[in-house]
Amino acid sequence: MNGMNCSPWQEAASFAARMHAGQLRHDGQTPYFAHPVRVAMTLRDLFGCDDEDAIAAALLHDVIEDTGADYDDLLERFGVVVADAVAEMTKDMRLREDIREPAYDKGLLEGGWRGRLIKLADVHDNLCDLSAPEKLEGMLGRCRRAVDIARAAGDDHPAILCGIERVEKLIARRTGETT
Repeated sequence: MNGMNCSPWQEAASFAARMHAGQLRHDGQTPYFAHPVRVAMTLRDLFGCDDEDAIAAALLHDVIEDTGADYDDLLERFGVVVADAVAEMTKDMRLREDIREPAYDKGLLEGGWRGRLIKLADVHDNLCDLSAPEKLEGMLGRCRRAVDIARAAGDDHPAILCGIERVEKLIARRTGETT
C-alpha cells in the first residue's frame, strides 16, 4: 500500500485511471474510467456507503478483468480487503459462459458484502448508462440477478438494503412497472 497517507480510494482512483487509460465505453466516446467513478459515486452517494475499502474496490472493480493488473498487484497496493472485493467482481474469462456465469454468481454469494454492494452499484450504473434498446432485457436480467444474490446472502448492511431498493426502483422505471 502507498506510504503517502492518502485514502485508499484516492490511490485506487489514480491506479484505475492509469490501468483503464485509452479504453472507451460501448458508445466509443466515453472514457471507460467514467464507469468505475460512477460506480464508486453510486456506492457513496446513492447507497450511503462510506466504507473506504468498498469505495476503493468500486473504483478498481474492472481492473483485473479488463486490464493487465492482477490480484497480486491489488493485494500489494491496497491490501486483502480491497483485493478480495475486486476478485469477487472478476469473472474467469477462461471458462465457457455456461460455467462462468454460475461460478461468478456463486463467488459473489459466498464472498463479502463489499463485492455484492459493488455489483449492485455496477448494474445500477450500467442500466442508467444503457443506450442500446436491444440490450435492455439482458441488462434487466443482470440487475435482477444482482438483487437476488444480495437477498440470498441475507445481508443486512444498510448500504446493501439501500442498493437493492435503488436497483429495484430503477428496474421499475425502465420497465414501467410500479413498486
